[in-house]
Amino acid sequence: MTAVLPVTLLPIGVRGMKVLNRQKFLRKVVVPILKVCDEKVSEVTPICKNYFLKLENFKPIQPLKQDSENSYKIIHLNPERISHWTDIDNSDREVLQKCGITEKDLDSKEIEIMYENFKYDSIFKAVLPENEETVSGFSQIGHIIHLNLREHLLDYKKLIGEVLIDKIKTCSTVVNKNNIIDNTYRNFSMEIIAGEENYIVTVKENNCNFRFDFSKVYWNPRLCKEHERILEYLKPGDILFDVFCGVGPFSIPAAKRKCKVFANDLNPDSFTWLNFNAKQNKVNMKNFKSYNLDGKDFICTIFKDFLVNLCKGTEEIQNESKIHITMNLPAMAVEFLKHFNGLLEDKVFMEKFNYEIIVYVYCFVIGDDPYKDAEKLVKESIECDINILNTFNVRNVSPKKEMMRVTFKLTKNIIFGLKHESECEPPPKKICVEKEIKE
Repeated sequence: MTAVLPVTLLPIGVRGMKVLNRQKFLRKVVVPILKVCDEKVSEVTPICKNYFLKLENFKPIQPLKQDSENSYKIIHLNPERISHWTDIDNSDREVLQKCGITEKDLDSKEIEIMYENFKYDSIFKAVLPENEETVSGFSQIGHIIHLNLREHLLDYKKLIGEVLIDKIKTCSTVVNKNNIIDNTYRNFSMEIIAGEENYIVTVKENNCNFRFDFSKVYWNPRLCKEHERILEYLKPGDILFDVFCGVGPFSIPAAKRKCKVFANDLNPDSFTWLNFNAKQNKVNMKNFKSYNLDGKDFICTIFKDFLVNLCKGTEEIQNESKIHITMNLPAMAVEFLKHFNGLLEDKVFMEKFNYEIIVYVYCFVIGDDPYKDAEKLVKESIECDINILNTFNVRNVSPKKEMMRVTFKLTKNIIFGLKHESECEPPPKKICVEKEIKE
């Protein structure tokens, strides 16, 4: 065999393309092939897998067309790895030789590679500006792919969108975020850069189906594991107050787990889809109440009334059941913590107040020590002494910006506005942080 010159399998001659021209990706490449008789293919294939020519819509093992009584297959090998027989590992060559495959069975062949054979990342690497950040990642929500393109990629957005629709079969719409998240409703403006204008999506998470208009509500698929973590803390009979519930990724699975749920969101579209999803997932509506309130009003009326009724005995809670409060609005959730401080003014209720209330509050922090910064932010925001149970890094948002979750007990001291935590009860034991794994 004449040595196959090392070649790149990336598309060539397409750098700077802004209008997708699929024909431009057509090229001819000489690749090494291994000729193997049919009865030996099953033995040889496991040895050759590491050397396969791997392209989209391309079978590395194909019949050899020839006029002969014997039937053969040819195995296409990766020219970026193999140009000589000795490029195959010595141990693999020994196994091949035991199967009757020697250097004389190694040959070369010219093949055509087309647009259909390239993955989207190979196309982006060949087309987009060199030495610049490329399309580093994206989220997929149902049939929608959501991008956050850097400025230097905006001229290529139409091409990027078309390529993603071509290459990701479950995608029919590609959108690009236009600005930062609106802190009021947690949604953002976006533009469709490819595909159909259809924002209604359905996603499945934690054994529940969620349907919503992605252009009007907040949903982040990267939080699926975090939703699951919190749900693991909830037991049947527990109470959940979900202050910024969105379309219900905490609330609806919690209700399905036989928790009593009070779900709230200020966004009227989130509120509409929350109730739709509760019904679609056959939630027991006796244990599910929804509200379209500001977070402060929800805490100072719905949550407060619940506590008052507990103390009065008109609201019941099962023995050993806990009350959980989720506050997943990381851009500003800590600003609402102060409303828990001194929430109940009537000290008559203090003797009857013996409930375990756990708060899970989320925040963004920027700095070298996100754990310390997150705890400091929470302590300063609630304006009283607290004992933190757990601080957890949920995900990296951008360089040095982390989404953190701080978990603490909402004690009698805080609820009744006492100045020092030590006045009423000893500090709780810390939950072992090391057991939680960042996803």
